[in-house]
Amino acid sequence: MAILTIEELAERLPPYQAVAGLDLGTKTIGLSVSDLGRRFATPRDVIRRVKFGIDAQALLFFAEKEKVAAFVIGLPVNMDGSEGPRCQATRAFVRTMGERTDIPSVLWDERLSTVAAERVLIEMDVSRKKRADRIDSAAASFILQGALDRLALLARGASGDRDAP
Repeated sequence: MAILTIEELAERLPPYQAVAGLDLGTKTIGLSVSDLGRRFATPRDVIRRVKFGIDAQALLFFAEKEKVAAFVIGLPVNMDGSEGPRCQATRAFVRTMGERTDIPSVLWDERLSTVAAERVLIEMDVSRKKRADRIDSAAASFILQGALDRLALLARGASGDRDAP
């Protein structure tokens, strides 16, 4: 699995295939998937982490079932922009997955995705217990939606820069 920038992915992504969002945690992997037009991210069930081989097999089964052409994986960058142990673990996961699949990946800054997901679930009046079950996939949806929005900008030929005319 190649690690691409979002711009490289935009150039290589085949039409009418989904993109998956992943929020890698220590206990679960939150999953989301786009529609085939790549406009909307929808949460899916989490993968309960066991050990890498089993996790990878479950992730590849999910990718095949959903016709996934790429993964957008949340990179847990610290608020000051530095990378800590969770970033290292995420990069290691992506490298090791690369030995098992040709599906490309994009690492996407996931700062505040879990906070945003939790706020939405609270606004929807989801109970604390149900929020705990859904938070990782909701965060994966926020991660994926950010990438989908960027892909849409790139497809329209926009630079995406705030200062662009």
